[in-house]
Amino acid sequence: MKSIWHTMNVSLDALNERGDNTLAACMGMEFTEIGPDYLRMMMPVDEKTRQPYGLLHGGASAALAETVGSMASALIIDPQTQICVGMEINANHLRGVRDGYVHAVAKPLHLGNTTHVWDIRITDDAHRLVCVSRLTVAVISKKDKG
Repeated sequence: MKSIWHTMNVSLDALNERGDNTLAACMGMEFTEIGPDYLRMMMPVDEKTRQPYGLLHGGASAALAETVGSMASALIIDPQTQICVGMEINANHLRGVRDGYVHAVAKPLHLGNTTHVWDIRITDDAHRLVCVSRLTVAVISKKDKG
């Protein structure tokens, strides 16, 4: 399968370093795999990502989905001439999780010149579906950035 990425000259370590001093680092998110047409990351279910009832917070799932999808878009664009920013995200929370890790996989639904749409599936450690999300990302020319 042909790769969708602008360059495959990127390591998981480099992706994880890009998250230093961001929400991703605060929540313990970590990139774990780059495939030819997908990006995977994980996040712990702990005191930073749970809501008061002891379950994974829906906002934490949405943050995980937006992080993995946004970084996937960043790997597709030409970073010399373009930037990408989230436009819209939705998330359907299907199963509660109390501990362990959740794992997000972003796969493209649409890769256009000005928008990318990502399907993000979040599962628990037992591979059960926890959340489905769709993220739309705007691709902006650096010269148009205001």
